This record gives sequence, C-alpha cells and structure tokens, in this order.
Amino acid sequence: MEAFLNRILSIDYGKRRIGLAVSDPTRTIASPLTTLTRREGKRPPWAELQKLIAEQEVSEIVIGLPLDLAGEEGEWASEVRVFGEQVKRRTGLPVHWVDERMSSVQAERAVRGMGLKRSQREEKGRVDAAAAAILLRLFLDGSRIEAQSDDS
Repeated sequence: MEAFLNRILSIDYGKRRIGLAVSDPTRTIASPLTTLTRREGKRPPWAELQKLIAEQEVSEIVIGLPLDLAGEEGEWASEVRVFGEQVKRRTGLPVHWVDERMSSVQAERAVRGMGLKRSQREEKGRVDAAAAAILLRLFLDGSRIEAQSDDS
C-alpha cells in the first residue's frame, strides 16, 4: 500500500491575481483551487496563502516562471523569483520552478471548453486557477526547470 503523501501547491503569480492549484495526496491529479487578489505594488496576501498551505497539507510548492519566447528571464521573471524566495523563506517548503510560457493560453482554451456561461468563462480568476493547474500538471509530468530549481 502506498504511503500518504502531502499535496503540492502550484502558484501562477500575476500582477493582479495569484492563481492556485493543488495536487491530490497521491500527486497524480492537478485541480484548480482558488485565486487570491493582489494589488500591484502591495504585499502578496501572505496570511491567506499560508492558511491555504496549512489547510491543504502542502509539502512542496511549484511556481510558474514567466520566460520570454526565447526562454530568457526578463524583469517580471526577476520579480516572480523574489516572490518565490519569500515563499520559501516564509513557509520553509521547497519551491520548484516550471516554465509557464503558454500556460495562460492553454488555460483560456480549457475554460472556454468547459461549457460554462459566457460570464463564467470570462472570469479572470477562473483562468488564473486553471493556469496554476496546468503548471502543476507540467510539474507532475516532469517538465520542470531542473537547472533553476530552488530546492538546493
């Protein structure tokens, strides 16, 4: 019998919203969880994030790294890395990075294909949480950025 594993939380960190997804305890299913609101230039909602980490029994975190089309890190990627370092420091959990290029496009397509009413499909938070689930799926499938992992 397989031992119980804690869940993995995936974060799609944006300027206005933070999309979150979580794995099941066996780490085979990635499900959208919620979206936290973030005011640009303000601190991330740490209390809400830490509460979700505890409630979901998270033991690892995956963060989408916004690379440009050439695979290079720009100014926004630097800001996301700073956020990732803060997550690691505040939670004590390992942080892994996943290339998030095209995850938002895939998430928009997935949400459009869900058969929801137009108003529900256009909810940006739904797309952000779906993008986090896509990032988590990539991580679970092994498509992580090994050379840039922060778990060292």
